[in-house]
Amino acid sequence: MSKFIIHYTLHFIIPALIAYLFFKDNWKKVYLIFLCSMLVDLDHLLATPIFKENRCSINFHPLHSYIAIGFYAVGLFFKKTRILCIALLFHMLTDYIDCYL
Repeated sequence: MSKFIIHYTLHFIIPALIAYLFFKDNWKKVYLIFLCSMLVDLDHLLATPIFKENRCSINFHPLHSYIAIGFYAVGLFFKKTRILCIALLFHMLTDYIDCYL
């Protein structure tokens, strides 16, 4: 139960705090981008089985691979992709933490 609470707190509550604390002028838009970054989990549909409770997403699914994470990190250097890449990297951090719970 605590894994569930931690996982969804990191996916929904903490991004709201990040958006509000660091992007006060546009926090709603930034929070929406954080929520939309969860679409990266669509790559889970490529796995067989689609859901496996103890499987670590990091470097298993294509959009959670180290190569993809590298692209997200490079995107931080461009103003147009910075917020999305912050959201994607935070999503990867959340999933990485989930691997150890």
